[in-house]
Amino acid sequence: MRAIYSYGIALVIVLGLAIWMASGILVTGGNGPGNGERNIVSLVEKDGGPLTDAINDSHINDHGEQVGHVDPELTIAERNEQAGGGEAAAPRSVRIAVVTAQNMPIEVPLRGRTKAKSSVNVVAQTSGIVQSVAVKKGQAVKAGDTMCTLDQGARKLAVDQAQAAVDQAQTAYNANLELVKKGVAASNTTLAVEAQLKGAQAQLQNAQLELDRTVIKSDIAGTVSDPMTTVGSMLSMGQPCATVVELDPMLFIASVPEARIQYARLGLKAAVTTITGDKAEGTVSYIAPTADDATRSFPVEIDLPNADLKLRDGITAEAVVNVGTAPVHVLPQSVLTLDDDGVLGIRTVEAGNKVAFHPVTIIRDTREGVWVTGLPFSVNVITVGQEFVQPGQIVDAKTADGEPAAT
Repeated sequence: MRAIYSYGIALVIVLGLAIWMASGILVTGGNGPGNGERNIVSLVEKDGGPLTDAINDSHINDHGEQVGHVDPELTIAERNEQAGGGEAAAPRSVRIAVVTAQNMPIEVPLRGRTKAKSSVNVVAQTSGIVQSVAVKKGQAVKAGDTMCTLDQGARKLAVDQAQAAVDQAQTAYNANLELVKKGVAASNTTLAVEAQLKGAQAQLQNAQLELDRTVIKSDIAGTVSDPMTTVGSMLSMGQPCATVVELDPMLFIASVPEARIQYARLGLKAAVTTITGDKAEGTVSYIAPTADDATRSFPVEIDLPNADLKLRDGITAEAVVNVGTAPVHVLPQSVLTLDDDGVLGIRTVEAGNKVAFHPVTIIRDTREGVWVTGLPFSVNVITVGQEFVQPGQIVDAKTADGEPAAT
């Protein structure tokens, strides 16, 4: 009995499912809206029958009017017209803000490092043993300060010998002049005596120069650095006694990308901040005429006054170069939108309360808003509702105070 009861319930369930599925609709795609739909029982009763008549009489598959149903065959304009949003509809309300242009300084940021104006090896112009070193590392020197002295050796004797030869030649020259005046000697003899005097004087100058070269002096002002010689070392001609690094003025070196090289000009003001927090202001003193082959950027140099020598060579730094000003508009980010072609811009209200689209270029993003270019001097920017209107559409535009748009 229990088995018969279970089979009976299962049969009832199967019959219910069969009736429910038979009352459904089979949809064949690719035939357009409303086409390709038929009752499932039509697969069994192709020409109709009692099951088809029963389902039709029950009206189980009738489609009533659906709330919010959109006919897929309608265009967007026809849908808007059907929804009451066509040309005959009341203008949509939007909120606007009047934004006027303001001058913004155009600043080009650069990242680079400081570099000494020059680093000069103070070299010996003659050979000799170092007798003394007058400076030490880190010492500030001026142009003309003595750096090292070499053993004079026989150079002093050469000067004395040359001086004696000059004195002898001078005496002979003076005596010859007296003889010529008295008529004892011919006037043409003076030329030979004079030539001997000039030769002796030249030898004296050479001997004196050789002696002076034993005192090695700096040609520039700066700070003493390695390499340095030591007392007792033998210096040949051209070997360094010490190195002088010129730190005033200091240079800031960096590279300008080729996309911004049109802004670079000699004499532009720049503010430099080092990684150590030191700040200085200078001017652009050099712009390379050709780009680097590897980076396609142009090396530039900025001269920085460094009288207190606070700026050191080789420090990472950043510079901001002011290349001028440009009229820009400051807008909240929320007003930015895209047109149908994906162009970034804003929607505004023009004459006759018509909506217009203006493409913009973002120059800077700050806490106050985005700085953009590409707009007229004064514009009525739609701040609320810009996503629900299109260019050419008539709108009811008012400011946050309720004032109508001044077009």
